[in-house]
Amino acid sequence: MNPAPMHPLWQGRSLALIGILLLAFSLRSAVASLSPLFDYIERDFALSAAAIGLIATAPPVCYAIFGLLTPAFERRIGLEPLAVLAFLIVAVGLIARSFATNAVLMLVGTTIIFAAIGVGNILLPPLVKRYFPDRIGLITGLYSATMAVSTFLPPLIAVPVADASNWRASLGMWALFALVAIVPWIALISRARASKLDIDESADVEPPNPRVFSRMLRLPAAWALMVGFGAAGVVAYTSFSWLPRILVDTTGVTPVAAGVLLSLFAAVGLPASLVVPLLVVRYHATRALYGVAVTAGLVGIAGLLWAPALAPWLWVLMLSGPTLLFPLTLVLLNVRTGTHEGAVALSGFVQSVGYGLGAVFPLTIGLIHEATGSWTIPLVILALVILTAIPAGVVASRRHTVEEEWERKHGVW
Repeated sequence: MNPAPMHPLWQGRSLALIGILLLAFSLRSAVASLSPLFDYIERDFALSAAAIGLIATAPPVCYAIFGLLTPAFERRIGLEPLAVLAFLIVAVGLIARSFATNAVLMLVGTTIIFAAIGVGNILLPPLVKRYFPDRIGLITGLYSATMAVSTFLPPLIAVPVADASNWRASLGMWALFALVAIVPWIALISRARASKLDIDESADVEPPNPRVFSRMLRLPAAWALMVGFGAAGVVAYTSFSWLPRILVDTTGVTPVAAGVLLSLFAAVGLPASLVVPLLVVRYHATRALYGVAVTAGLVGIAGLLWAPALAPWLWVLMLSGPTLLFPLTLVLLNVRTGTHEGAVALSGFVQSVGYGLGAVFPLTIGLIHEATGSWTIPLVILALVILTAIPAGVVASRRHTVEEEWERKHGVW
């Protein structure tokens, strides 16, 4: 395939670049802004461990379900109009959640938000391909870094804003970013794109070919990537749901300090999103990165179990290690496929099943903690999940595509 001709980055597509980065920012801020405020919310109404677990389960469940439904939505509505609709719903959900008066309404608002964000997750790559076919790597890196910023920034400021006003303002203010994010896309929709932009019309979201998708179930490489992605999701979503409370209970830090430490946990995603793809593509460092992720995660859990107050910041930093598997898996979805339909099928399998796994654990962790009154068993369970990435890393580091693996075992792709 011939590479797309290079064009100046801003020429005729500055609105698209701004729009992509604003969408990326709103994809993660709604996840990271909630858990530091649980103590504040509970002053107004009860949030049981089961309720918090269900709220924490909503993002990955919605990502899994709506990630599969998005191609059908896009075919009916169109790429840019669907982006506008999705993030308008995100804004409405954020506002509705900030006015919740009980745990049920909090869960409903959260579900609305993440259903729309699940659509947004799928839309960003084809938007990049449509407007920047000549700079896919650069723009993907930029929006990945923006997502990382929007993951660590909200927990850093959520509690101070709640202290200065209230938790409702702290939660609802993120709706402004979602509303601003749709402005460039409304402008682009109203513009005659065909005469002003060099757009790749092949970038529409395509549904996975059912025949190719089913082949993923028989390929060890696909399962390995799914396990690694799932392990990262379990650690991330469990941490965003429970880490502040774990830190308050086990280390004695204040809720403000716990929010700062959660921000530290999330901040690892920024350098990782920039460095990990380079290490994989240029230096084939897949196995080493899996090793670093697993080792760091186990060290972090060991510290929280046996010496939590000794160095909470170090244990949190180490616990963030498995999240390296997010950008690692995303780049491997391209590196380990040789055809477009293979990439679509592998991405659909890995992300839908991986997010499904991430949905189960926050609720389970919360229920176990409520039943035992301790964080020991939940942390041990997290350690076991991290250990599953060891065999996954061995398989995922084999340098062949899923198409080649299929042909070697089953014949013509």
